[in-house]
Order: sequence, then structure tokens, then C-alpha cells
Amino acid sequence: MPVRGLGVWLREHVWEIPLRRYVALLVGAGVVAGGVLGIRVLLHDDRSCAPGVTMPEGSDECVGVSTTDYAFGRDRLRDTVRAIDRENRSIKGDYVTVALFEPFTATDADNLNDTLHELQGAYLAQYQANHDSNGESPAIRLVLANPGATGEHWKHTVEQLERMADGPQRLRAVTGIGLSTANNKLAVEELTRRGIPVVGTSITADNLANGQNGKDPYPGLARVSPTNTDEARALTSFAKVKAGEAVLVYDKPGDPYTTTLQESFEKLLKGSPYQPWAFTPPDDRSQEGSTANDFRQITHLVCDTAEETDTILFAGRHTQLRQFINALGERGCQDRAFTLLTGDEGSYLTGDKDLDRDALKHRLSVRYTALAHPDAWLTKNPPATGGSAEDARRLADLVRAAQEPEAEGSGARGGQRVGPIGEATLEDGQLITAYDAMTLTYQGIREAKPDGKDVPTLADVHDQWELMTGSQRVNGASGWICLDKHGNPYDKAVPIVEVTSEGRARFVTLAWPEGRPPGKECLPPAS
Repeated sequence: MPVRGLGVWLREHVWEIPLRRYVALLVGAGVVAGGVLGIRVLLHDDRSCAPGVTMPEGSDECVGVSTTDYAFGRDRLRDTVRAIDRENRSIKGDYVTVALFEPFTATDADNLNDTLHELQGAYLAQYQANHDSNGESPAIRLVLANPGATGEHWKHTVEQLERMADGPQRLRAVTGIGLSTANNKLAVEELTRRGIPVVGTSITADNLANGQNGKDPYPGLARVSPTNTDEARALTSFAKVKAGEAVLVYDKPGDPYTTTLQESFEKLLKGSPYQPWAFTPPDDRSQEGSTANDFRQITHLVCDTAEETDTILFAGRHTQLRQFINALGERGCQDRAFTLLTGDEGSYLTGDKDLDRDALKHRLSVRYTALAHPDAWLTKNPPATGGSAEDARRLADLVRAAQEPEAEGSGARGGQRVGPIGEATLEDGQLITAYDAMTLTYQGIREAKPDGKDVPTLADVHDQWELMTGSQRVNGASGWICLDKHGNPYDKAVPIVEVTSEGRARFVTLAWPEGRPPGKECLPPAS
């Protein structure tokens, strides 16, 4: 066993070995490795997990940028990671590297599900770029950038990505950044400050977008998801929310997602006779804390409102959303019907085993703005603009090919298998969104490639985003992505989805921030 490998093995397993055996093992290995030098190497705390991935001092997480089939110790990710590694190793000729920035060591089940689905979506777009694009170049190499479960080690990972951009690995963009958290905000700020283009998948916070108050704090950031403000506009244009008939429940002190959603809802409730009601979650909003106590009291206040009040706007994360729904199922005013409206965190509810589905049988409807839904463009009468069934089916076909059994030749295009990628679902929208983000990324890179050069520069890619509109738009599986000059999608389709008592995410309709689908030109206005 190589000395370095033995060091990693010792770190992982030596706690099971009695001290005397441990000493003997060290001495024996030292002799094999070359005496005193080998012992010194073994006694050194080898914190390497895999090429490009290390365990920082004081941490038990493996963070950094993986360029191999290392799955960060998460079995659920293994199949897709192996498919990516196989695809990377098959590349011949000119290529660029794109990094998927996600919490690959997530311990929360919901966050790990998100990470898996975004990993699958990014890979399927990579596969499509390399096999279904008529031989266009450069090829796309995909690597995995892990800032840690909570993003705590973002700086370590960002510095590594910058070295990859400056060196022979030709990193040209970072995609992912799925959650609107404080650490992800810092990571995006630093990546773009260093000139590295970023394409956000499911970030929706207004303060993680350019163009707010006419300023661009993240030069080179593009997004495929609407902002919270646009989601709220689409939601209320669909639901026809009236200030005098709705109340707001919000997270205090909030995070980038919940705060901007709260602010968007407050604008819609201007003139309401009711003040908003706050709850205080734990710092780690994936934890239960004592928030259920707050919600029990808030349900009493909901029942105290006038009879015509029938809408609750909720600005909070998914754990607290589930707690509030459970509390509403036990509210005293069971004779009154309420509709709870919230942002895209509602997509977690269908996989939440602690959700009281009976609550949804007690005259309570829960609807949310999804980032994408597999049925959105496959209805009988989809809109004529803003997206298409053909674009949605293209991804669905790729997913099916990646699920086919490993019989020879099955699930293959151009002689290479698509999968396996493990169990894949489109219902929560994360796979769709990540696929669209990677599609935007590789199309932008290829459009930016200067004539006569192998690959574009970082600046070439950076400058490309604002040109990806009109006929240069991305025809995403979630709908058209027509970027404005700030890198935000203009009038992006917003699926309205309802959680059923059977635990399904039922597509209701498409809504639009502008109140209607974009014109066929899909050109954002000047302001």
C-alpha cells in the first residue's frame, strides 16, 4: 500500500486498533516505506481525501474540487459521479472545465436530495453538449466543487477554482450555487470578483442577483431562476391576492432567501389591516428547534382574523413551512378555508416524511412557485411562447436513457452509455433547473469562443451572458431563458404547484412575472 494511502487508512480505522497494535503497525509500515522517512510520513496527519480534496484543519469534512470519481462519501451520488468521470475520461481534443458548486457532504436529507438531482441534471447537460451537439467544440469537462455541508469552506474552494482557471485545466465557469445562503452569497461575490463567470441554478434571493437598484455587485453572474420578487409577482398575478384578505408569516431575522421573499410579499400587502407575524427558527434552518411553539400561537391569530381573510403568505424555509402546515391542520377554526402561498422551498414538502398530509384535508390548500415542473409544458394547451413541449421532452428522453438497464448498447448515444445515474426524479424541479443552467453555461462558452482559438477566455464568457436573449436565448426544459443585461431571466415561466394530501406535487398552471408570457422575440425592455 502506498505510504499516503496507508496514512488515510490509518486515520479512518486506527481508533478500532489497540494502542500496542497501532505502534507495531507504524513501525512495520516505516520499515516497508524506507525506515525513518516512512515513519515521519505516517506520523504526519495526512488530510488528503482524494485528488484535489482535503480535510481542513479542525474539520471532519472533505472539501475542495474533485476531478475523479470520488463521491465525497455519499453512496447516493456514486452512480452519477462515476458517469461524469467516465464522460470526462472519454474527451478527446479541445475542452474546457466547468465546476458544479454544491454541498456534496450535506447531511440533511433534503439538501442531499437537492445535490443529487442537481448533479444528475448538470451531468445530463454535459452529456448532451458532448454527444448531441453535432461535434461543436470545445468539449465540456465537469468537476465537483464542494464548499462543505453549510458552505463554511467556500473560501478554500474558491481559491482552488481560481488556480484551475489560471492553469491548464481551463476552468471557464462555475454553475450550481443552489441555495440562497449567506455563505453562498460570499462565494458568488468572490468568484465574480476574481473574474470567474457563475451560472446560478436555483438561487432566487434578490440580493444574490444583479440589477437591483441599477447595480451589478456580481459581474459575470447569470441565473436561470426568477428572483423572489418575480416569483411573488407571478404568484399574486395568478392568485389575485388582496391586501385586506391576506396575512404574512415570516422568518425573523431571516436569511437571503426568506428576507427577500418577505420584502416581496410585504409590497403586495401594503395597506393590510394586519401586521405580519414573525417566527424565530434555529440558525441552522434544517433543524426543528422550538419553532413549532411559535406556529401553534400563530394559528390562533390566523383564526382571529376577519372571515374574508383566506390567504396566508409564508416567507420561510422548508422545515419551518412543514411545521406551520402541521400546526394549521390542528387550528381551531376548521370551518374556515385557507390557502397558503409560498416560494420554491415548497418543493421539499413532497419528500418530507414528517409532513402531516391529513392537514391538507382540513380545508387547507398549499401552493408554491416551483422553479420547474415536468408537466408544465406537457399539458394539452401550453402557451405558444415562453417554452415548449419539445424542449421538455428532450430532457425527459435523456433521463429515460440514463435509467435503462445495462444491456449492451442500451441507453447509448454515439456508442457511449448515458447512465446509470441512480434513481432520478423531475418532480421537485431541481434536476430540470440544473440541466438548464449547464445548458446555458456550455452554450455561452461555445458562443464566446473566438475564431481561430481553441477556447474562450474568462472575459469572453463573462461578456456573453447579456447577448443570450432574443433568438440567442436558451430553450430550457423549464422554459425560455432570455437574459437581460444584468444576467437575469426575463419573464421566466413560473409553475404554480399544489401539494396534495397524497404527497404529490400537482401542477396547477404557469404564471408569469409580467402577467403574461413573453412575446416571440423575447427581448427584455430597456428598464
